Amino acid sequence: MEVAKRLQGVGEYYFSQKLREIDELNKQGKNIVNLGIGSPDLPPHPDVVKVLFEEAQKPNVHGYQNYKGSPVLRKAFADWYQKWYGVSLNADTEILPLIGSKEGIMHICMTYLNEGDAVLVPNPGYPTYRSNVTIAGGVCINYDLKEENNSQPDFDALEATDLSKVKLFFVNYPQMPTGQQPDKEVFAKLIAFARKHSILIVHDNPYSFVLNDEPVSLLSIEGAKDVVIELNSLSKSHNMAGWRVGVLCGAAERINEVLRFKSNMDSGMFLPLQLAAAKALTLGKDWHDEVNVIYRERREKVFQLLDLLGAVYSKNQVGMFVWAKIPAGYKDGYAIADDVLYKANVFITPGGIFGSAGNEYIRISLCGSVERFDEAIKRIKAGL
Repeated sequence: MEVAKRLQGVGEYYFSQKLREIDELNKQGKNIVNLGIGSPDLPPHPDVVKVLFEEAQKPNVHGYQNYKGSPVLRKAFADWYQKWYGVSLNADTEILPLIGSKEGIMHICMTYLNEGDAVLVPNPGYPTYRSNVTIAGGVCINYDLKEENNSQPDFDALEATDLSKVKLFFVNYPQMPTGQQPDKEVFAKLIAFARKHSILIVHDNPYSFVLNDEPVSLLSIEGAKDVVIELNSLSKSHNMAGWRVGVLCGAAERINEVLRFKSNMDSGMFLPLQLAAAKALTLGKDWHDEVNVIYRERREKVFQLLDLLGAVYSKNQVGMFVWAKIPAGYKDGYAIADDVLYKANVFITPGGIFGSAGNEYIRISLCGSVERFDEAIKRIKAGL
C-alpha cells in the first residue's frame, strides 16, 4: 500500500525519531538527561485541577460538545485577551477554541491552501509550519531570520520575492527557536505588508507569558483583524501541554471559514476540561510571576552549561528555550548535539531541525529541574 502523495517530502517529526533513539540508549543504562523538548514539567494551578475533578464527576458532562467550544471558555478567552493584550474580541464570533494550537495550524492550511499556493514560513521556525503547508498541497517560501536583523523579517527581501502565489504568512513572536521578543513597530510593518499584498498573516503566540513581562498580541495593532488571525495556547503559559487547549482568534469571517474544516475533523473538547481551562484563564500575574521565578533560575543553569560548551548566546531571549550559536570546531548543531549525547549522555536540540538558518545553532529547553541541569553540567564536564 502506497501512502498518499501529500506525504511526499514530509518525514517523521524529528523528536519522534530521536526519542526512540533515546529510549534505546536508556535501555542500555545510559539514563539520558533530556534537555531537548519544550514540554512543561511543572503542574497547572491546583484550582484548575480541582475544577476538572469536580466537573468530571457530574453525570451530564460526558457527551459531544459544541463545535465552537463552550460559551464559558469562549468568554474566558475574550476576557483574557482584553486583560492581558488589550484586544477586544467577540466571544460568540471571533474566538474558536482548539484541541491544542498545533491542530489549528493544520486547520488553517487545509482551509486556505490549494495545490501550488505559496506560504511564507520563518527560517528558523517551528517545523510544523512547513510540514502542514506541504501536506495541504502548498509550497513553502522561507524568509530568513538573521541575528544581525534581530531575528525579524527583512521587508526589503520580502518585497523582492515573487509573492504572486502567496496566501499565508506564518509569524511567531516571541519567536521560537530564537527567543526574539515581539516588536510593535515590526508588527505594524507586517500588517501594512499583508494589506498591500492581500496576504493573511497567521501569528502563532504560545510563548508570550514565559519570561516575558509584557505579553503582546499582533491583534492589538490597529487594523490587524483585517489581515491577521492569531493562534494561542495554554500549553506553555499555564503548564497544560497535555490538556490540549488552544484558541484561534480573528475576524468572524475567518473563524467561520476555519470552522468549516475543523467541524469535519473533530467533535470538540471534553466539557470539564474546557471549564477547567476557563478557570486557568482567570489566574493573575502572581501565577505567571511564580512560574517565571523558576524558569529564571533554570535559565541561569542553561547559561552555565552553554558557557561550558563555548556557545554564544543572548541573555535577552524570552520563552522556554535558550538559543545559542555553536562554538568553532563543530560542523553544525547536529555534530555538537551528537557529541554531547554520545559522550555525556545529555540530549540537546540541533538548530538545523528548525530550518537551514539554524544549522549553526543549538537549542536547550528550560523544562527540567535545577538538579537535572546540574547533572547535565556535571556530565558534560566529565565527558567532553
